Amino acid sequence: MTRHPRMLEPARWGSLELPNRTFMPPMGTHTANADGTISAAGVAYLVARARGGVGLLITESIQTQDVYDLPTGSTISLTHDRHVAPLRDAVAEVHRAGGLISANLTPGLGRIMPGGPGGLPPFSASDCPTLMDPSVRCRALSTEQVEDILDRFRAATRRALECGFDAIDLHGHTGYLTDQFLSSVWNTRTDRFGGDVRGRATFATEMIRIVREEGGADFPLSMRISVRQGFPGGRTPDEARELAVILQDAGLDVLLVDAGSYEAIDYSFPSYYMGDGVYLPDAEVVKPVLRIPVAVNGNLTPDLAEQTLADGTADFVGFGRMVIADPDLVRKVAEGRAEQVRPCIRCNELCIGNVVAGKALGCSVNPEAAQEATRVLLPTPVVRAVTVVGGGPGGLEAARVAAERGHKVDLYERGPRLGGVLEPAATPEFKRELHRMVDWWEGEMARLGVTVHLDHEVTADAPELTDADAVVVATGSTPWAPPVPGADGLSAVHALDFHRGAHVGPRVVVCGGGLSGADAALELALDGHEVTIVEAAPQIAADMVVHNRVALLRRLAEVGARVLTGHRVTAIGDGTVVCDGPDGVVELAADTALLAFGVRPDRALPDALAGRPATHVVGDCVQPSKVGDAIHAGYAAGAAI
Repeated sequence: MTRHPRMLEPARWGSLELPNRTFMPPMGTHTANADGTISAAGVAYLVARARGGVGLLITESIQTQDVYDLPTGSTISLTHDRHVAPLRDAVAEVHRAGGLISANLTPGLGRIMPGGPGGLPPFSASDCPTLMDPSVRCRALSTEQVEDILDRFRAATRRALECGFDAIDLHGHTGYLTDQFLSSVWNTRTDRFGGDVRGRATFATEMIRIVREEGGADFPLSMRISVRQGFPGGRTPDEARELAVILQDAGLDVLLVDAGSYEAIDYSFPSYYMGDGVYLPDAEVVKPVLRIPVAVNGNLTPDLAEQTLADGTADFVGFGRMVIADPDLVRKVAEGRAEQVRPCIRCNELCIGNVVAGKALGCSVNPEAAQEATRVLLPTPVVRAVTVVGGGPGGLEAARVAAERGHKVDLYERGPRLGGVLEPAATPEFKRELHRMVDWWEGEMARLGVTVHLDHEVTADAPELTDADAVVVATGSTPWAPPVPGADGLSAVHALDFHRGAHVGPRVVVCGGGLSGADAALELALDGHEVTIVEAAPQIAADMVVHNRVALLRRLAEVGARVLTGHRVTAIGDGTVVCDGPDGVVELAADTALLAFGVRPDRALPDALAGRPATHVVGDCVQPSKVGDAIHAGYAAGAAI
């Protein structure tokens, strides 16, 4: 008997019968061709998730006009007839895979754009400040220009219907152009598209009217709004409820809810710092006043999704980044294999981070994401004996992929547990998804018949290597500290030792403000320690994706952690940490100096095996980097054997 009966029961999305109550919300992939047509990679990405059992796929935002916005060069469009045939083929492929698909239509980005056509400021509902430079004001769209955008939206709607989409979804959230019309902060118009809540909703209700006129009264139609915008003067709960009812009465079948804006970017793309069910409070705001179903996503797990449906908080549950990480999530849950779902670690690095950087979507834990058309694991024609040295993320992924292809794999880990640096780093509650990732790999090792040897050191002349047909070396890294006096004293503790249980006093100075140090500081402050971070660079966690960094800095401020940037640790004494900063020497009282200066590659075994045939070196022992880099390197090694 399934643990998720509500999630898996059929339900109606307007007139559309879904096989279950799950949906994939719109997420940018930047996989489109330069002319705005959907690419082969984009089609394969959708088909994989259709096969995975998601009740309704909603596409990434599809542009409906290219006159008042600059073209992105990587976004699907329906602005011209040439865009129809490739999208029609994509919809047909999704249908052949057993899926249903909705087109997410957007009339534009407005003030979010770095600039507008002609090298002038971007257009918006009013002459509000641009996002990139608030000293620059947007060009207010004239009434005639707004009507032109709606005419172009109508033409795009006709094209979407010609493509055979099962439903249409309207982009109305996160501060994009529609949200700019909806918001009193950005919309100060005096024509029919401005005024009170109802007046500001006119642009959205006109789009609803257009879809109804073109698609028919029963054509399934949804829209997504940000209930909380997350900045001073943003949408209030009362206004959100009033807006939701206006949209419902205008003809919506389903209302999708979330929170955030580019002014509160961490809410728009919630990271691991924000916990589970980030948008459930937003569903609770509007659900009681609506007759139509409410759909919600935002850091949901299958168990929380089931609870959300059971207690009536929402009627549909969405999995976004989770089905990037594992496109088969819903199918696995339906088959009673929820423990085999590869978890999303909510790092935002290669999904959101790539798209913001203008690159194609990826995934730290799923190297095949958005590359399903080209990264296909084929059975090996010759079974080989493979030795993997190191049970961190790179080694575990290499072992998984090699075994998935049919090789005989032995994995050796010198420590007592699998996971490498992930195992100790996942001690705080906000990083528990890393623990789930290690648990998933352990399950995969058992499922695929990988023989795991713990507490087993492998040397260069060991028979485990000489008897192997192929070797993957993933020995990781070791903690490093500069030659600071006192760094080897009793009051100094390496960050990894802290995560493994080393004693830490009530006053802690974290020496190093990279991701490891910053996360350790947050964990310590949440546990009640008095914490100061000392970092030589101008800012902490500088290489972190911006959405996560905003959340991290906010959390550190909330728990009262002190941050000293531009300061270099010069000595660690008994009860003090001495720093040198722009204003001279600073002495910080400290019971413990937590050393988070970084790590260095463990090169002993890789160097000893240099030149050995069929040897692959992956992960931190090549170059210390992020988890996703190690996983992708491990995948490539396993696929190459």
